[in-house]
Amino acid sequence: MHPRDLSRRLKEQAIALGFDRAGIAPAVRPPDYDRFRDWLDSGFDAGMTYLRKHADARAHPDSVLEGVRSVLMVSLVYGEGPSGPPRPTSGKIARYARGDDYHHVVRARLEALIEWLRAEAPGVSARAVVDTAPLLERDFARLAGLGWIGKNTLLIDRKLGSFTFLGALLVDVDLEPDAPHETSHCGTCTRCLDACPTDAFDGPHRLDARKCISYWTIEHVGPIPEPAGSNLDGWVFGCDVCQDVCPWNRKAPPGLIPELAPRPEWDAPDLLEWLGRSKGDWKRALRGSAMQRTRRNGLLRNAAMAMGVEGRLDAVPALAGRLADRGEDSAVRAAAAWALGRLATPEARAALDAHRHDDDPAVREAVAGAG
Repeated sequence: MHPRDLSRRLKEQAIALGFDRAGIAPAVRPPDYDRFRDWLDSGFDAGMTYLRKHADARAHPDSVLEGVRSVLMVSLVYGEGPSGPPRPTSGKIARYARGDDYHHVVRARLEALIEWLRAEAPGVSARAVVDTAPLLERDFARLAGLGWIGKNTLLIDRKLGSFTFLGALLVDVDLEPDAPHETSHCGTCTRCLDACPTDAFDGPHRLDARKCISYWTIEHVGPIPEPAGSNLDGWVFGCDVCQDVCPWNRKAPPGLIPELAPRPEWDAPDLLEWLGRSKGDWKRALRGSAMQRTRRNGLLRNAAMAMGVEGRLDAVPALAGRLADRGEDSAVRAAAAWALGRLATPEARAALDAHRHDDDPAVREAVAGAG
């Protein structure tokens, strides 16, 4: 089959499988690879050491699939818009994580696309990538014509906005590439940069993860230090602020894939209920969720700190219970102590006093810091 015909049919099949956009890029060195290395050299990767470990591999997609010639990029809209008015004890979860785990949803469709491709072009070698391989997906999405990279570092599509998942299909055959998206449509707008609650942008296209709420609530393991702990802004997993304010998302369509629709328990969740939920219930709740990355311990840590920042005095008993549970994760206990120090009721002070000589050094440090 002629590369032009195979390329056209491959993109049509991708759309038939539920993807919103599909485009083809040549398998080349990513145009922004040097910028990525500069970003690492600036220390903006915070504690994400895996980015440095595999930095060289991101220089060319051949490290992901030997002999790769072309990269099909796909995008898939997710979410249904911001949550309604929050309850007093509710937390905020990034829109992408409120439904089923996108890795599974996108990969299943890419694997189906591989089956179709192998039937059309026997002998082809292909690999599906969903945010789990050393590939600069946004670079290749731009090369494939799917959009431009905004000042908030995210890919933006004029019609779909930025609330999209990206997937890649690497193949060892020459496909007809689409025209790259050469222009930016951000103009003089700086809403994403100005709205960031922690001032995490060092400038357009430069995100400092050391200040980013998403980094601290998702990637970071262990107690959250100051000033990050006081600046989570109610978020317990991720952050959508720089996307929520983007004008290109005002009229963006909602996601249509049922698996990505928000689960009721993740839409403005009750953080008091989180603090009292059993480990068994947590295991069931996180099954098939992208929040499995942070796991129960990270989510409880974030919830405890959010309650402390919000001044939720009714959370004191639950927080004291987390602190008193010596079988609890160290970071959760330390976060509970930190929150109790912020709330500073007599009951909170009594709970802290009972653990000033705790066996866990992280807990002792948090109790001492709580005053």
